[in-house]
Amino acid sequence: MKKVGIGLLGLGTVGKGVANIINNPNDRHPLVGELELVGVAVRNLQKKRDIIIPDSILTTNPIEIVTNPNIQIIVEVMGGIEPAKSLIIQAIRAGKSVVTANKAVIARHGEEISNEAKAAGVYVLIEAAVGGGIPIIEPVKQSLGGNQITKVSGIINGTTNYILSRMDKEGVDYADVLKDAQELGYAESDPAADVEGSDAADKIAILSGLAFGGSINRSNIPTTGINHLEAVDVNYARKLGYGIKLLAISEKDKSPSKTEGSQPLSIWVEPTLVPEDNPLAGVNGVNNAILVEGNPIGQVMFFGPGAGSGPTASAVVADILNIAGIQSMSEDNIFNLDPLLSAMSWRNCHVAEKKQITKKNYIRLIANDSPGVIGEIGTIFGKKKISIESIVQFDVTDEEAEIVVITHKIQQGQLEEALLEIKNLSQVKRIAATMGCL
Repeated sequence: MKKVGIGLLGLGTVGKGVANIINNPNDRHPLVGELELVGVAVRNLQKKRDIIIPDSILTTNPIEIVTNPNIQIIVEVMGGIEPAKSLIIQAIRAGKSVVTANKAVIARHGEEISNEAKAAGVYVLIEAAVGGGIPIIEPVKQSLGGNQITKVSGIINGTTNYILSRMDKEGVDYADVLKDAQELGYAESDPAADVEGSDAADKIAILSGLAFGGSINRSNIPTTGINHLEAVDVNYARKLGYGIKLLAISEKDKSPSKTEGSQPLSIWVEPTLVPEDNPLAGVNGVNNAILVEGNPIGQVMFFGPGAGSGPTASAVVADILNIAGIQSMSEDNIFNLDPLLSAMSWRNCHVAEKKQITKKNYIRLIANDSPGVIGEIGTIFGKKKISIESIVQFDVTDEEAEIVVITHKIQQGQLEEALLEIKNLSQVKRIAATMGCL
């Protein structure tokens, strides 16, 4: 059988992992042995690398890779928006299928890229863009395709999960754990994409589009990270029987759609209190877990390592094999697109406004320790038709107390109105924290 030529854009952590698998096919699926690394684009030819790659296939010009007639599949693992997006489109227009781990590009430009691939009759596969080594993209597209998906939620950023796990188990402050995470290589020197929630928002945008069948406007997803989370809230959550996880959640909005013919979706990323008996509560360290709920499947959870060279490279090569298997069975690499593998959209979707999102909430207030303050807070919630699950007073001093409220499910517009009035109470010094609660 003719070898399938692979062109690699990027030779960083993931790129090296992919090259290692292709160059060492023993004891793997036989199709791995039919892959050939034909060209690799790198930034610096002189850089010392802990991987053996022939100098003859290295280049600093990625255009040489995407236009090479001996390459059938382009693997983009360089990261960033540009030039990655432009190179993906150029490769598609050159008649090459693409495998990418680039969640930022797919979350923002997935519809454009999908349309280009459809017009060119090639595949763009993205298993490695979400969940590292966890098989989640193809199961949502194929294995669960017969279900009416109602909700996708989970822990999809390993860096923040590592930080939150240690804050919970060891009682250490956010800044100290972040420093450790950077030293261990779990967090970048600039951790903003992880700790501010952007990475998780990219991933839930991708999953939402696949699960609910339509393109998602990434910029409309309300996103709150863990960078302002205080250890006191982790402590209070534990006392109340919860852990805190950065969750990405996407579910069908039951409210009437304001956009005719479009499926409204409530999608958000936020630190969230998770009950101790919830399956997500036991997901610690850099692991990820994704819950998919639907009819008739019920609830299924996908768990595993969410990042790193090995897990992500595993997902990349799985996509390569999916494409290579089809191409190797066809004459002259001409094939009809498998609609499940290519996962074309079938409906319009839109992200509901933040104030329409319905969920439980955790609120921590700093107030004067004076008679009647809890009653006044309760009165305002009642006036806004907000049902309270619990209200607890913590750490009372001579001058002030910390009051923690957990609401039942309410629309966030109601909560915003109530908190505005509560903030104006003379006894309330400030609203210290708000976050979601399962």
